[in-house]
This record gives sequence, C-alpha cells and structure tokens, in this order.
Amino acid sequence: MAQRPGPGSEDDGTGTGADTRAGGARTGRTESRAPLAAIAASLQQERRRAGLSLAEVARRAGIAKSTLSQLESGTGNPSVETLWALSVTLDVPFARLVDPPRPTVQVIRAGEGPAFASERSDYLATLLSSAPPNARRDLFLVTAQPGTPRESEPHMPGVVEHVVLCSGRAYVGLSADPVELGPGDYTAYPGDVPHVFRALEPDTRAVLVSEHN
Repeated sequence: MAQRPGPGSEDDGTGTGADTRAGGARTGRTESRAPLAAIAASLQQERRRAGLSLAEVARRAGIAKSTLSQLESGTGNPSVETLWALSVTLDVPFARLVDPPRPTVQVIRAGEGPAFASERSDYLATLLSSAPPNARRDLFLVTAQPGTPRESEPHMPGVVEHVVLCSGRAYVGLSADPVELGPGDYTAYPGDVPHVFRALEPDTRAVLVSEHN
C-alpha cells in the first residue's frame, strides 16, 4: 500500500524539499547544480533595472519574499519553476538569469588597429570603434591626477564608454578588473556596471566617448 509523503517532502520553491521517509533518505529526487553566484548577481541586477523592490518581485512571481532574499544572497537551491516565474516577472530570458552575458571589454594598444595614411601630409588615422546603428555619443576630455580614483556608478542600461589615453598612465574600465593604459592605448567597456578611472601619473589626460542608444 502506497504511503503518503512524510513531513518535510514539500518544496518551498527553492528546490530544497526532501522526502524524509526511510530515515531521511531521498527518493527519486534529482539534485540541482545551479550556479548560485551567477543567479544571485543576475537577480539583483535585473530587479534594480526593473525598479522593483524585493517584496514586489516576490509578490508578482508568486514566491515567498524569504525565498527571493535567499536567492539574491547566493543561498538556497532554486527550482526551475521558481526561476521561470522570476524570469517572466523581470521580463528577461530564463538563460539570462542562470548564465548572464559577460561584459565585453575591448583594448587596442598604441600602434594597433586599422590605420590609414594621408598622401599629402604626415597624418595617420586609426579606426578604434565604429558607431552601431542609432547610437549617440558624447565626447569628453578627461584630466586626472593620482590619488582618489573616479569611481562611477552604473549609468543607463546599454551605455558603452570608450577611452583613448593621451598622456600619463591610468587604470581604466570595470571596477572589478580595470586595465592599465599608456599613451595611445584604447579601451571600451560597459558603462552600465560600476567602472573606474584611476590616474597613475600627474596630469594624465584621456578622451572619453560615452555611447548610448
């Protein structure tokens, strides 16, 4: 005669429910191997972009606020149903929650890149980046001194920053992994994540182009 599931067999939405029959042995349940750190970072980023509170996302997704809090802190073991509900609520593809796209960073060192010389003068133009369709760009001249770096919070979604170092040296790019640039070096990085400009020499100068759709 079939037994009813014992207490502790229910799933709370995080996929951690276990069948406690037969001395707590798990029966017929597949363990998840979810990338918890990636999911936590994706949930936090997508929720901020949507401008929703933790409680509101949980309510719309039909899950407990405590469950969402655990997932955003990198704990728990989310079920596929929970992640699907969150992806629908946040209006993002399921795969984007569990395997978020990596930031694209481009670096062109001085002397690299496609270059075009003039026939009439000692002039060389190097193409560093072509503008995508419908993109807008703002151009800045940056002058910075060593000391406290310029830490920038994320800008609007989709912003990309391009930097060409003119003189001096600086660490530029993603706050978690900036790139050291010298005169003539170029880098591009997402501006919608934390980023930094830290001068290493006095009177460091750079041209910064902020590109936004």
